[in-house]
Amino acid sequence: MSAFTREESKPGRVPSFGNVPPLYKGHYFGPEVEPDVAEAEPEPSTEESTSMQSKPAKVAAGANRLIKSFLFGTEESRKEQEVLERSYSTQLMRGKYVHEIAFHQVKPECSPKYVKLISEIYPQIAADPLNKVHLVGSWRCVVGDLDTFVTIWEYNGYAGFHETYYRIHSDHKFIDYLGRLRPLLRSRHTNLMQEFSFWGGTAAPRDLGGIFELRTYDLQPGRLLEWETSWQKGIECRRQVMEPVGAWFTQLGSLNTVHHLWQFADLEHRKLSREKCWELPGWADTVHDTVKLINKMDSKILVALPFSPLKVSSLCHISVFVSC
Repeated sequence: MSAFTREESKPGRVPSFGNVPPLYKGHYFGPEVEPDVAEAEPEPSTEESTSMQSKPAKVAAGANRLIKSFLFGTEESRKEQEVLERSYSTQLMRGKYVHEIAFHQVKPECSPKYVKLISEIYPQIAADPLNKVHLVGSWRCVVGDLDTFVTIWEYNGYAGFHETYYRIHSDHKFIDYLGRLRPLLRSRHTNLMQEFSFWGGTAAPRDLGGIFELRTYDLQPGRLLEWETSWQKGIECRRQVMEPVGAWFTQLGSLNTVHHLWQFADLEHRKLSREKCWELPGWADTVHDTVKLINKMDSKILVALPFSPLKVSSLCHISVFVSC
């Protein structure tokens, strides 16, 4: 908010991030303690360490080595296994940013009031330099879950997310906003996401025009790395005929979920773009390799709200292979 005013938690208020002050680097694990060299015991030798193991532990370790030797006998196979054993997030995510996607299901008769309300508050949150957040975009769903509004925020890491939430949930203006917001809603849901490393970054604010498509894929647990590998091969086909906005995978909220956001001039442009993809080498293989990893798919057509950094303008600007 532009004029930040700290408001202490009042009796009757439900718990929020306003009750949880953010920590900073160096506070998470306490002060570093220098080891006492004089009293430190020497590490046992390999033989001593082996002899100290219990018999069951030795048997289990030996069996584990035997299994890995049998299954991953070659040096190349062992390296591949090491890659698979790393954290998916470490391999997949790009940069330090954390994105929040918020879904608000609004009572149909309350949509005008809702748009007016967030049009006042969201730009203030994004404009406050003390908040570690940027507004990517805010949209209304026109095909799919109607009376649903979608907003994507970009935070400076988890620390930026927590610090921003702590500030705004301690601001009397934001508390007043929540009081006016809740009666307008049927439900709300948020996910925290990170960008795929192959995507190259969420689009900066632009005014290309048209409509947006938010595609959501619920993947089978443990198959995210396979999805990323296949999509990385096929993404260049899509880039030739479509305007990419962003691609994320969830880390908190609805897990094993992937969101893609695309921009088109209109629904006909979307249709022609998708047809064109099938003519490009590699796209059919990408579809074949990824469809078997999906439990559920969803597509929403969105139109940007007036204050959204990603919004509508001249339709001709967005055409890729069809002349205007």
